[in-house]
Amino acid sequence: MSVYDFKAKNTKGEIIDLSEFKGKVLLIVNTATGCGFTPQYDELEKLYKDYKDKGLEILDFPCNQFGNQAPGTDDEIVSFCKMKFGVSFPQFSKTEVNGENAHPLFKYLQQSIPFSGFDPDHQLTPILHDMFVKADPDYASKPDIKWNFTKFLIDKNGEPAARFEPTTSPADIASEIEKLL
Repeated sequence: MSVYDFKAKNTKGEIIDLSEFKGKVLLIVNTATGCGFTPQYDELEKLYKDYKDKGLEILDFPCNQFGNQAPGTDDEIVSFCKMKFGVSFPQFSKTEVNGENAHPLFKYLQQSIPFSGFDPDHQLTPILHDMFVKADPDYASKPDIKWNFTKFLIDKNGEPAARFEPTTSPADIASEIEKLL
């Protein structure tokens, strides 16, 4: 199994077969327009511009499961991302990434590369840890996506290669992308 075995609906309502991205390095991200990590869109767009011609595709999956931080329609999200951050990479319809209604792609990604912790040096890590441990003292042992802007790096064969939590800046994973290109 690989990410090429999945399909997802884009913001125009079209079903996209992820096998269309065969041979590319993918960065699959669950995003939100009203999150403290939303400025990462700038860094994602920079990565896209820097590496698109070398074979990188960024696939954006807005998700409203974390604090209702992506409340808009698909059209509103696309408009916001283009106007505020100049986003030009593919965007998909709002998607659930956890729970019973989680998209099968995200279930697969979680099982392939489980949660391994937040960046210990990030200023928000103590806040996130405290929030999650109050809700579930065993949260760190579970593979689910913890928050918006979790990033999955996929190799050219469609295999998950790395997982980066929201506390990892997109700029900090450029070297990992380069290794796979």
